[in-house]
Amino acid sequence: MSQSLAKVYVHLVFSTKNQREIIDADIEKELHPYMAKLFRECDSPSIIINGASNHIHNLFLLSRKFTISQVVEKVKKTSSKWIKTKGKQYKSFYWQNGYGAFSISQSHVDVVKKYISDQKPHHTKTSFKDEYIKLLQKYGIEYDERYVWD
Repeated sequence: MSQSLAKVYVHLVFSTKNQREIIDADIEKELHPYMAKLFRECDSPSIIINGASNHIHNLFLLSRKFTISQVVEKVKKTSSKWIKTKGKQYKSFYWQNGYGAFSISQSHVDVVKKYISDQKPHHTKTSFKDEYIKLLQKYGIEYDERYVWD
């Protein structure tokens, strides 16, 4: 086969360090478009980005040229540096060390988009920790909770 083709949807989730509630409405308005730009730079266009004050969800198409870890490293590292320039209240901003990346079939894209768009009302009833553990369980990912929240 002379041409390499792929269409891999990834639902990416990561939180602020110690689930610190620091992503306020002001920074969020700038953060999501900035992150979308970073995903495009990795040839991995974002379909939707949303979250709550302590975490981000993103559905994106993974590039054929970059691994998930390369994309996540660039987005987290660059956005963390950028946020720190946005005011003294963000000087101590950090993302958590890890992340969750879940493969999504084409047939579930609309469901995941709705799930991500509904994050704020969802988190009036469910904590990020509970949500994240449910995602890990849903996708059959083995984990040791002692190390999930680093």
